[in-house]
Amino acid sequence: MKRFTNSGGNANSPQDSRPELGEAASRDSIDPVAASEPDETTRLLPNRIDSNRGYLSPDDPAVSPYNLFSVRAAHYFTGFLLVLTSVWWILLLVSLFVTPPGLETRGSPFTAFSYASVSVTLLAVSLLFFAAPSKSVRIITGVVALLLFINMIITAAVERTRHEEGWVGITSVAWAFAMSIWTIIADRTVQWGKREEEERLTGRPESRRTLLEWVEVSVSSIALLTMCAVTALLTCTLILRSLDAGLALPGKRYWVDGNKYEIHVYCHGSKSKEPLPTVLFEGGDDPVENGLWQFAQNAVQNGTINRYCFADRPGLGWSDTAPSPFSAGHATEALSEALARAGETGPWVLVGAGFGSIYSRVFSSRHGTEIEGLLLLDPLHEDLLDRVGSSGRGFWLWLRGVLSPLGIDRVPGALFKGRTREERVWGRAAYQTSKTIFAKLQESLVANSLTKRDAVTSRAIQYQDTPLTVISSGKQIKRDKVWESKQQDLSKLTHELLNWDIAEDAPHEIWQTLEGRGLIEKRLKKMVRLPRKRPISAEEVVANAKPADGVDIDETLVNGEAR
Repeated sequence: MKRFTNSGGNANSPQDSRPELGEAASRDSIDPVAASEPDETTRLLPNRIDSNRGYLSPDDPAVSPYNLFSVRAAHYFTGFLLVLTSVWWILLLVSLFVTPPGLETRGSPFTAFSYASVSVTLLAVSLLFFAAPSKSVRIITGVVALLLFINMIITAAVERTRHEEGWVGITSVAWAFAMSIWTIIADRTVQWGKREEEERLTGRPESRRTLLEWVEVSVSSIALLTMCAVTALLTCTLILRSLDAGLALPGKRYWVDGNKYEIHVYCHGSKSKEPLPTVLFEGGDDPVENGLWQFAQNAVQNGTINRYCFADRPGLGWSDTAPSPFSAGHATEALSEALARAGETGPWVLVGAGFGSIYSRVFSSRHGTEIEGLLLLDPLHEDLLDRVGSSGRGFWLWLRGVLSPLGIDRVPGALFKGRTREERVWGRAAYQTSKTIFAKLQESLVANSLTKRDAVTSRAIQYQDTPLTVISSGKQIKRDKVWESKQQDLSKLTHELLNWDIAEDAPHEIWQTLEGRGLIEKRLKKMVRLPRKRPISAEEVVANAKPADGVDIDETLVNGEAR
């Protein structure tokens, strides 16, 4: 096909080859096809129907790449992919609150959700600005595709990330990579179709752009540059996770709940000839490793206790996350199974701090004869669980979780503040990880419903002869009078209250001060050396149980037997 770059003053112009229809020409000699109004076929394909008509103006709406079947097919297929990806995105959004069957991840579902969001954005931008192809858009998308390919390789190659993400996370990042490649192919197809139609219908490819096309290219470029930055942050966070995966765990992980996820259990110390109970620590808002672990180590060295254990709750420390919803009762079942698989059978003295005291109380009520004492450190009362489960806190945790795979606070902390792997896994920076945020969101979602029910029930079936010590934070009591009254109420959990102490200058994490650590060690030493409980009959269980308001207890089942 001959190209024409100038329609005026050129001997080769198509206008020069058209027959002159002046006054000398007879009206009867005019071709009826040429004289008739152009219809859809003649308008779109003038050079095939009547070559004497000449070329269309480049601004004519008929000059469109959509005339080609391949371009229209690419457009429809992009729309189909967007619908399909949107369904996947919605499923992952739901999994942040309630895990659909088969969509469990052992890490954080926020990561898979981030990759699905990238896929949706790439396809939406491609579809919205489909008719305005651009080389800059293809270059930016190519960078995004390269970064996603790196993400895919790291996720599949590193054992820990592969374990945590499972098929859901790997599929999400692989799909995002495939969608980035497709958007490049689609844009290139439109570019080819646009050139083909311009050459066929106007005689030359159009190098100019209208104002609307410039706006479309600019907006799409900005959107894709944003996706490029997001993908770069996802890559940096994934690299940090891979580095953290090399941190050796002190204990061992055990599969629980039908091998759905693993719980990390660590025990230290020796069993003496005169058996003393093992102290089982339960952390508060932070993992046991962040503070209580050092206290437990010192207690063993000082001879206060002989042996201790702790298990990271799902989502904290080295433990996997669990499917949602996940209440205190579910956590107790997972802990019981993990301890059994580790060969740890008690008897136990339970030490529960803050929110973790709820878990210790539920565990105590379900393992009555194995519990030799209950030590609560500034415990949370079940009537105050609405503070944990407030809608505002839940929304903030959700928003933080959605942004957490970007590592906005974690990556700068590692690069400029020298944050170590220990700090990110269980230390002061652990709250920034997607896994920990998801665990907190799970706690918040069921705190005032399922977990509160578990706490109330545990109070109803708690063995009333279990020795009890409560140590409260003086600073917390001074700030909150309601907290003080609830601490007093928790001192009545059993009939065997040994002490209710107030550490005047200690914060909520009592062990952070010398006064608090000394008081905890003193009470713990006394508790582990109390005379062992004798076996309890079934009649005594019913007689000793203290029903909660509106709860009738006829019989308590523990370990499958009425006692």
